[in-house]
Amino acid sequence: MIKDDCLIQSAPTHYPSSEELTLGNLTVTAFDLGGHEIARRIWKNYFPIADAIIFLIDAADFERIDEARAELLDLITDEEISDIPILILGNKVDKSSAMDEKTLKEKLGIGKICTGKELPVAEGIRPMEVFMCSIFCRFGYGDGFRWLSKYLK
Repeated sequence: MIKDDCLIQSAPTHYPSSEELTLGNLTVTAFDLGGHEIARRIWKNYFPIADAIIFLIDAADFERIDEARAELLDLITDEEISDIPILILGNKVDKSSAMDEKTLKEKLGIGKICTGKELPVAEGIRPMEVFMCSIFCRFGYGDGFRWLSKYLK
């Protein structure tokens, strides 16, 4: 978890939790719902209150990329959340085995539907982009959060 410019190593999420975060001039309530199979069953319960999705993926984990792709595509095609922005954070780029951004987009099947890092996105198009980061080394995610904050009200 990143809060107050402090990195806290945490175990995988077993139960949903929430935290109030400030991104520039914007204060948001962030929900950590977890990504394991049991946790994914409750994601839909949070859709009605979601203004954005941050999809964090281990860019060095080739074994679970197909699972991540399937879950991301389920989110992308869900009509209930079809208009909210999606920030995809490709984490662990500090590892030599990590995919680069182009490879991650290809493996996730989203290369042609990402909207780019530049603003604005055309009316009626869901903003979605990948930002590579290392939470451990504390870089990259800030750019993603700044990008996302432009689409939050």
